[in-house]
Amino acid sequence: MFDEIMAKFADSPGQRAVVRLLLERGFSVNEEGRVVSGGIEIPNTGLAREVGVDRRVVDATTDAILDDPELERVFRNISAVPSLMDLAPVLGLSVLTVQVADETEPGIVATVTGRIADHGISIRQTVSEDPEFTDEPKLYVVTDDPLPGDLVTELQGLDFVRKLELE
Repeated sequence: MFDEIMAKFADSPGQRAVVRLLLERGFSVNEEGRVVSGGIEIPNTGLAREVGVDRRVVDATTDAILDDPELERVFRNISAVPSLMDLAPVLGLSVLTVQVADETEPGIVATVTGRIADHGISIRQTVSEDPEFTDEPKLYVVTDDPLPGDLVTELQGLDFVRKLELE
């Protein structure tokens, strides 16, 4: 679906950058063509500054979204999910970051979270980056407790794990 969306903006690198930002941040477009997060309007000037385009490019992008029924359906219904990753140190939580050799391999999330659960550690949140949005997608697992060394060793030994980071 991501490739189909981006193909509709193939002739405009600026609009592609705006669309990518909307998708990455979970911003939607309301019926008036304004970019919103929930009910909070995001100024076009701020969006434009973030991606390095003129605010008129943001206007043109939202107009194009509303003019295309398929795009409108996507961007009227997208939403953001709050992340605990940046809050983890403040809240006393731990974050495991997993980089894998092949992100298309099935069962990665289930295997990692299953091993953590088998050690009796509560998982507060998992976030799996979409390979279409990033070159090296990662799996983030936020836990109540730090992971013990034997579990880290066990996870490092999984065939699909390329690199682990603990915070």
